[in-house]
Amino acid sequence: MASVLALAVMLGGVAGTVLWLFLQAISLGTSLIWDFAPSFAGGQWIAVPICAIGGCAIGLLHRRYGDYPDELDVVLGKVKQEKHYDYRPFLPMLACALLPLILGASVGPEAGLTGIIAALCYWIGDNVSFARKNASTFTELGEAATLGQLFHMPLFGILAVEEAPMDGEGMRLPRMEKLVLYCLSAGSSILVIWCLNQAFNTSLEGFPSFSEVDIAVIDYAAVLLYIPAGVLVYLLYKVSCDVAQRSAEKVPSVLKETLCGIIVGIMCMMVPMAMFSGEDQMAELIGGFGGLGAWALMGLCVLKVLMTAFCLRFGLKGGHFFPLIFACSCLGMGMSMLLFPDSFSHVAFAAGVLTAATLGAQMKKPLAVTMLLLLCFPFRMVFWIFVAAVIGGWIARLVDGRSGPAPVAYEDEAST
Repeated sequence: MASVLALAVMLGGVAGTVLWLFLQAISLGTSLIWDFAPSFAGGQWIAVPICAIGGCAIGLLHRRYGDYPDELDVVLGKVKQEKHYDYRPFLPMLACALLPLILGASVGPEAGLTGIIAALCYWIGDNVSFARKNASTFTELGEAATLGQLFHMPLFGILAVEEAPMDGEGMRLPRMEKLVLYCLSAGSSILVIWCLNQAFNTSLEGFPSFSEVDIAVIDYAAVLLYIPAGVLVYLLYKVSCDVAQRSAEKVPSVLKETLCGIIVGIMCMMVPMAMFSGEDQMAELIGGFGGLGAWALMGLCVLKVLMTAFCLRFGLKGGHFFPLIFACSCLGMGMSMLLFPDSFSHVAFAAGVLTAATLGAQMKKPLAVTMLLLLCFPFRMVFWIFVAAVIGGWIARLVDGRSGPAPVAYEDEAST
């Protein structure tokens, strides 16, 4: 038993170290491409050929080693159902996870990170004798610690791994013994990241959050608009991914990623708020709507969703949580500006409920969605976030059911 506890602590430390190094590498690479290179070349134009070269490099890696990184649900599906995650192309996997984020693709870091952690955990399982028979369990611990620290919400990490989708086997929570292991892993991850930040004078700031929310009676009525709007964002994302996938299948490998890199470079110059993961752009929104009007914010939401789907299916892959949170917040802010003259006191509630409905429809894990969104919305909204996530998931299940039975997620994504 002591060896199991020690391994849980070690995995948390490994997850924290990998997370810290990964985010520092993104920060350094982004500064080189978007700050140093333009100042050296005399203009932002240099980013376009750099992004094209980066996209070509990703395409060559995909053709040689596979279509990495897998999306989050794909990684979790392989761990839970196949009880294995291939770690042999580790360096190409790492490069494919880092490059899209550095180039400015409209994706988040969670997908690449969970794939890297899963690969490391299975490598440990194959090389540490007493970890071999519980490799899947320890991999889930590492993934939960990584997601918890990335989003600064340890409970989200646990629920993202453990909670079953609404259309699956029903709500499932970890046993007490496993919960203890989760806590040990998360605690060691927090400690390692804190030590690294102190040693190198760095920080891992959380996703920007709304500091206050005033909930009035009129906001309760507006929920009847926010939840359907959130489900519509989910449907737009789903349809966009399907269309982009069919289009990508007609474009040869390498050319597909190169084309994506060129478009990403152009979009980063023309509409930078629609690109990158959305974390820095979210801070601009919270600070004053990014200087945009209601219709511009709503248009930015649509563009963000389309660019996220395009990047995911055309090879500059990553996660979708950060981009969708940003897109839904744009739409929620825009709707509140149209509905209320004094919109400033209503934007947080609108953005939170709408985002919860979208992610509830997409994940179908209302508890995990609730914990995730407490990252950027006040705790006073917890009830409405949960309700919106449940209703969004229920509506999406009905819509998905009418459109035909969905294939197993990780098999479908792995084939792309």
